[in-house]
Amino acid sequence: MDRLVKHDVKELNIVFTRNQKCSTTFKLTNLMHTMPVAVFVETTNALVLSLTRSYGVIPPLGSVVFTLVCQELDQPLVLATQVIVRSSMLLTGKSDQESLCNLFSKPGKHIFKDGMIPVSFVGSHVIDFLISNHVPKSVDVPLILEKSVPFCDGTELNSLLKSAAMTGKSYLVTFLISAGADVNDRDTERKSVMSLAIESGNLDVVRVIIESGFVIDHLNDRYLHDAASINGVDIMELLCMNYLDIDINSIDSRGRTAMHVAANHGHLEVLDFLTTLGSDASVVDNDGWNPLHHASYKGHVAAVEFLLNSCSYIKNAVTKNGKSPIALAYENDNMELYDMLYLGDVLHKAATIDDVNGINKCLTEGANVNGKDQNGWTALHRAAFKGRIESVKVLLDHGASVDIVDNSGCTPLHRAVEMGYAEVATVLVARGARASIKSLIDHMVFDLDCVKNYRSLVNPLC
Repeated sequence: MDRLVKHDVKELNIVFTRNQKCSTTFKLTNLMHTMPVAVFVETTNALVLSLTRSYGVIPPLGSVVFTLVCQELDQPLVLATQVIVRSSMLLTGKSDQESLCNLFSKPGKHIFKDGMIPVSFVGSHVIDFLISNHVPKSVDVPLILEKSVPFCDGTELNSLLKSAAMTGKSYLVTFLISAGADVNDRDTERKSVMSLAIESGNLDVVRVIIESGFVIDHLNDRYLHDAASINGVDIMELLCMNYLDIDINSIDSRGRTAMHVAANHGHLEVLDFLTTLGSDASVVDNDGWNPLHHASYKGHVAAVEFLLNSCSYIKNAVTKNGKSPIALAYENDNMELYDMLYLGDVLHKAATIDDVNGINKCLTEGANVNGKDQNGWTALHRAAFKGRIESVKVLLDHGASVDIVDNSGCTPLHRAVEMGYAEVATVLVARGARASIKSLIDHMVFDLDCVKNYRSLVNPLC
């Protein structure tokens, strides 16, 4: 005979509840027909798991129930734990605790090792622990998940799905959905698993949710806004490809579009993506702010530059409080925006009308002497085009680039020659402008006699 008793379970599952005592029971049965059997039961982790009693005497063919108790823990055990069952024939008839203790304290052939019962912690709190924590590689996570799911109800599975989405663990999201979690479940505030997945920034989780049949509520969901706030261009692309009816210009409760959100965070890639899809940069929110107002207020230089290139006239728009983008930039001391939003325009205007004092004032206040407008023109292009010789000289004295090109590939010299301003062209060439007949002809649209008039000017320098 290799054992005296048998246990009624192959493993013990303790439904774990955080910071509460948890327990489970198991039964041992005496296999002897005529003789009582003494038993001793212990655990491999006595600090956490204990038994309401460790010793017992089981009458012939009788049974005894043991209770395994887990102490209050803030997290479950995920490493292997076992209950060990030992037995011995009760030859002396003594069944008091001291006698039983003495019986099992002496090793020998009279002690039978009747079993080792694995102990597993299961339930929703266990899954939540696996979602929220890094566990050792030795832990069989899929096995624990499989064991725990039967002890979770639908509400718990839905809650766990949201937690998994929020932490960006796509394999857990996939498992919970296959286990019965409702991908379209929403909480009392209409928050969905999709919004949490987007907040996590995990593209794989978003893809799993979409492929699992998630349905967008277009009246309430603002997932492009959520993605814009985290610079999630890849997520926005995935949403737009799978939900063709999604509105890129939809507004939230504050009247903001996804472009407002992107501008507020300075997310240039998102602004570029939305503009490509046709998002309108001139839309204002409930406070009368367009995206440029938000970018200017926050001091996002690249975003401001992008928005101005996309829709230049929005720089003159004012909020309901009468504030323009430049006023908001001044308000927050975003000095790097002064040129783009105001000084650049003033400098270009001063160069156009030959206001030398105005040019000097703008440059002193921080205007970029080589700042370009929407056509790529600098102040020097404008001065040359208008034949403003004094403005040309002042701008060059302040470091204006003599060979800078506009969006058409034309330099200030090209513009001066185009309009027939020989004196301006002379100054530009004298200050280092590269001059060639071929270049002038390639870039100008005017009578060739005009070029001939300047042959004597440029030939010596070619």
